[in-house]
Amino acid sequence: MVKVLVVEDEETLLHNIAEKLRSEGFSVLTANEGESGLQKIKAEVPDLIILDIMLPGLDGLSICRMVRHDINTTHIPIIMLTARGTEVDKIVGLESGADDYIVKPFGLGEFLARVRAVLRRVEGRPVIQQDELVANDLRLNLTGRRVFKGDQEIKLSNKEFDLLTELMRNRSAVLSRDLILTKVWGYDYFVDKRTVDVHIRWLREKIEDDPSSPKRIITVRGVGYRFEG
Repeated sequence: MVKVLVVEDEETLLHNIAEKLRSEGFSVLTANEGESGLQKIKAEVPDLIILDIMLPGLDGLSICRMVRHDINTTHIPIIMLTARGTEVDKIVGLESGADDYIVKPFGLGEFLARVRAVLRRVEGRPVIQQDELVANDLRLNLTGRRVFKGDQEIKLSNKEFDLLTELMRNRSAVLSRDLILTKVWGYDYFVDKRTVDVHIRWLREKIEDDPSSPKRIITVRGVGYRFEG
């Protein structure tokens, strides 16, 4: 049974979300403030976190960053909830490590669809072994920031490493150029979208058996890129 932790300080919304998830067969844990939410994340290691941004004490963005920097929880998908719907707020949430972002108020039907969509994407992610992402013969060490293809170490620049990490964490999901720019270069970093294409080309030259016919990093025309391993 999929275990979901909902961290939300609005009691009515917390109750409604929890009941909807339970009625759909999910196991649900709840917390109504940041500190207790973080404690439950560490103790329970849920399969999905529903996380409000504005929380008493420790806010949702801080929790999201902590989850992403803890090797025991970095793999957990996060859907952020917020009453603020500006483009900057969405970008900040995604940059902090969220997998999706829902603006209040929202319908429970839409909410459930987004939950299922995120969980489907997670099914294709590479296995995390201690502090590593592994896909076939490609191994990425997160703490050491080293990449190996078989027994051979591949030297990557910092941006190439961050780009490959983002692709491997979202295996089989299509990442748009905008999302890649947000997560790898940062929301306040002004850079041409073609920079993504250039770095993808450099990355393919290092990890593909045949860069002219890539099998790991697939181009999805008009959208972005998908990592297949």
